[in-house]
Amino acid sequence: MAVKLGYTNVYRDPYGYPEWQVRGLPVDSAPAGLVQTTGEPKAPGPLHGWAMLWTLLGIFAGGMALNLTPCVYPLIPITVSYFGGQVTKDGEGRGRLVIHGLCYMLGLALTNSLLGVVASLTGGLMGAMLQNPIVLLTVAGVLVLFATSLFGLWEMRLPSGLTQAAAKSYTGYFGSLFMGLTLGVVAAPCIGPFVLGLLTWVAGMGSPWLGFIIFFTLSLGLGLPLFFLAMFSGQLEKLPRSGGWMIWVRKLMGWVLIGMAAHFIRPLLPGQGATILLAVVALAAGVHLGWIDKSKANFRAFPLLKSGAGIAGLVLATFLTASLAMQGPGVSWQPYDEQVLQEARTLQKPVIIDFYATWCTPCRELEEVTFHNPAVLEQAEADFVMIKVDVTKGGNPVHERLLQQYGVKGVPTVVFLDRNGKERLDLRLVDYFPPEQFLERMKDIQSKR
Repeated sequence: MAVKLGYTNVYRDPYGYPEWQVRGLPVDSAPAGLVQTTGEPKAPGPLHGWAMLWTLLGIFAGGMALNLTPCVYPLIPITVSYFGGQVTKDGEGRGRLVIHGLCYMLGLALTNSLLGVVASLTGGLMGAMLQNPIVLLTVAGVLVLFATSLFGLWEMRLPSGLTQAAAKSYTGYFGSLFMGLTLGVVAAPCIGPFVLGLLTWVAGMGSPWLGFIIFFTLSLGLGLPLFFLAMFSGQLEKLPRSGGWMIWVRKLMGWVLIGMAAHFIRPLLPGQGATILLAVVALAAGVHLGWIDKSKANFRAFPLLKSGAGIAGLVLATFLTASLAMQGPGVSWQPYDEQVLQEARTLQKPVIIDFYATWCTPCRELEEVTFHNPAVLEQAEADFVMIKVDVTKGGNPVHERLLQQYGVKGVPTVVFLDRNGKERLDLRLVDYFPPEQFLERMKDIQSKR
């Protein structure tokens, strides 16, 4: 069933694909070009494909790293001993131990996933506010503040009554479930700032299912090491002893929050400023974690770990800087103008219209990769008229009209017009496309007259 939609103000999500806030209108009152059918392409969610996979892997690794912070690591022997006590002497306890471990992880996942869903349900409000540069700077400032807690400049403390209640122990499967439910409370001084920073990021997405998946993945990373240690509790003595290395891990998580803060303010930086900022953060993190920080440990691999982290930061900073230097010329865009379209029809040239925003990650990928590809650049200069509609800042009446005219529901949206000025809907793009696939679309519309 076709539904006509009217557009109101646009909110922007700097973490991926935004959605245009819409309200239902009677069919007769809707502007032309806004008929939506089930066959039209839809913009994917904030995370999808390889971006989703790598993000979840990173969050899983972050959850595992949280086990090494000073507030969680000392709990490992206590937790493993608790699970070990559930094994019966007659040899039938291994199956029960697995169930206890699963109950523990279920409790942990329930707590964190609920937080993720609640945070994401504020996404409409958060996304609307994230249009404002002051709000972006404030959110980034909050993340930096949480990072300073992980750096040891101040300590997050919960009310003692809440901590004591969470520290109580119960027997049976409920006891394992309760331990998982309350781990976040007991370990809040160390994992609280990181979790709160992640909540801020999830809230900007506005997707409850993504909030659930992200925090469920974090819970798996946090709970799986404890689960496997409980299953093989005889290996517990091989773990390194508590020491200064846990403070180093905590500082590592602080730099993760600094990186998230830099990601928040990317839309405010002109040109390649965002890439330069991320390179500076990577360089500072590498130098600090690798050589400035004086944390020590009683196992030999720790100096290698520190040096590896430092080198990784330097390599990342070098890669980001080199990517700027190696980037060749890109497509020369023209602003939208009816006279430009008329000239294109006169010259019998197809037109590509790119609806773009600086806060849109796949838009920037298209610009930095596809539209800087030499083959795409050659085709565009020889045979196409290239027009860019920058909707980074809302309120432009011409842009609002174009969004309605072409039925644009999100960015990126790349529209292909044939030599007669008519759109080829089958070629429309609502996602990042690599240069090779984009060239196929260019050749397709160019070959048909």
